[in-house]
Amino acid sequence: MKNFYNDKEHIVSDAIDGLIAASGGRVRRFNPDSYARVVVRSDWDKSNVAIISGGGSGHEPAHAGLVGHGLLTAAVCGGVYASPSVDAVLSAILEVTGPAGCLLIIKNYTGDRLNFGLAAEKAKSMGHKVEMVIVADDIAIDGAPQPRGIAGTVFVHKVAGFLSQSGASLVDVLAAASAVNDNLRSLGVARDTCTVPGTEKQSRMGDCDVEIGLGIHGEPGVDVESFGSCSALMQDCSKRLLQKIDTSKRHIALFNNLGGLNGLECAVLFKEFMSTEIASTLDFTIGPVAIMTALDMPGFSITMLPLEDSYRAALLASIECSVWPQHEAVTAVESIDPPDLHTLNHEASEDITVRSVLTAAIGACTAMEDDLNKLDSKVGDGDTGTTFAAAARTVQSGLDRLPLANGADLLAVLGDLKGKSMGGSSGVLFAIMFENASEAYRNNPHWGTALSAGLDAMQKYGGAKVGDRTLIDALKPALDVLVADKSLTEAARQARAGADGTAAMLAAGAGRSSYLEARSLEGVADPGAEGVARIIEAIAKSQSA
Repeated sequence: MKNFYNDKEHIVSDAIDGLIAASGGRVRRFNPDSYARVVVRSDWDKSNVAIISGGGSGHEPAHAGLVGHGLLTAAVCGGVYASPSVDAVLSAILEVTGPAGCLLIIKNYTGDRLNFGLAAEKAKSMGHKVEMVIVADDIAIDGAPQPRGIAGTVFVHKVAGFLSQSGASLVDVLAAASAVNDNLRSLGVARDTCTVPGTEKQSRMGDCDVEIGLGIHGEPGVDVESFGSCSALMQDCSKRLLQKIDTSKRHIALFNNLGGLNGLECAVLFKEFMSTEIASTLDFTIGPVAIMTALDMPGFSITMLPLEDSYRAALLASIECSVWPQHEAVTAVESIDPPDLHTLNHEASEDITVRSVLTAAIGACTAMEDDLNKLDSKVGDGDTGTTFAAAARTVQSGLDRLPLANGADLLAVLGDLKGKSMGGSSGVLFAIMFENASEAYRNNPHWGTALSAGLDAMQKYGGAKVGDRTLIDALKPALDVLVADKSLTEAARQARAGADGTAAMLAAGAGRSSYLEARSLEGVADPGAEGVARIIEAIAKSQSA
């Protein structure tokens, strides 16, 4: 199974039913058992110019999703990437066209031109006023006699739909839609082609290739290039588009997700697009947004349109259709400094014993980095050693500036450093522990009692307890020893016993190991517990020397 659908014969009809169900009554469809898959506005009264578009399905939300107030009056849905029949188009024209006439907006593909064209001629012979705009915005193939229609088509929808809703005549709607069409310039890029439900995907690109200029049905582009960086890719796109636009004019740009890119990719690509030379021609942008898609295609298209007076107001006007994305004015990217979290006012001070304890802990953390990573790779994501070592290096770099003679301030500073340098859940847990230990030390300057209070807070927020196969299995028994004023040597012995005991635990109650089965845990000590045991052993050794 590669797609969620009932069967490929009914996928388009089922999808239309889903659209109707989600529309809140704004649209309706022709009978599913009829010859025509047509979606029409529920509130249409034929008093204004009807705006009809359509073509092959698989580009959702275009075209059926764009039926609504201020956009399309009707959409004629063919099969996946297949033009609808002449009869289907004609039935849509007859359903929504009144005395004001009808404008058909199609993309420049042979099937659409023929089927919509013949339907238009039939409707004219019946006495209807019908005009057509054939969108050809793709600039990929230089000098192409029949440029393809791609995402820029939605700008034609927007202008025509708004003018229709405003009561403009067919002549005026056609003139404005044609002006948009004449000025559109679009370019598509993808790192793989699209899919067809029920058919195995046939990729023609290598893992590191991107194709420039492919169409919305997966048609080959003009160039295949090796991907270097998002910056280089967007510079290439900008250069190609700049050759086709009038840079003396102000533009709006549509960044269209072809359907297969994730949000992070789109945001990075858009950031790089707005760093290119072409951004200096922009007043407004739309997107990143998936509005003219191709099934599962991991790519995007960029459409540039100059803001001509003949259609500017219609293009930028607000409409009620929930699918149509809001345009945004281009503004300078601003950043602000975060609040200063370094609110601790402490003075560096010296304590030889405390320094030796920290030095021993730092040495243990850096020395065991590789060992802990290897151990963690068996039960986690292989970074426990790196996490401990990163925190140790941060403390080492600031060791001479620490308040070593002031236990409460030192614990607070260590908590702050742990939270910033360790990362992940471990950093937060240790930060919680040291922050609470700091407060406890102010009330009772006893290291074992303060650290034990910090551990209580760690357990409260982390949710783990002894026996859950975490670092607590080594830390808790060691701190219990210190609370009882016993030796560091005994604390190290208890920490080692706790860490070794985790190897026999066949279930974890917290952390990444909790997602593993017993066979993956058996005989493998918890990396966090092992790390804690080695740190306490190193401290004990340093104090007994």
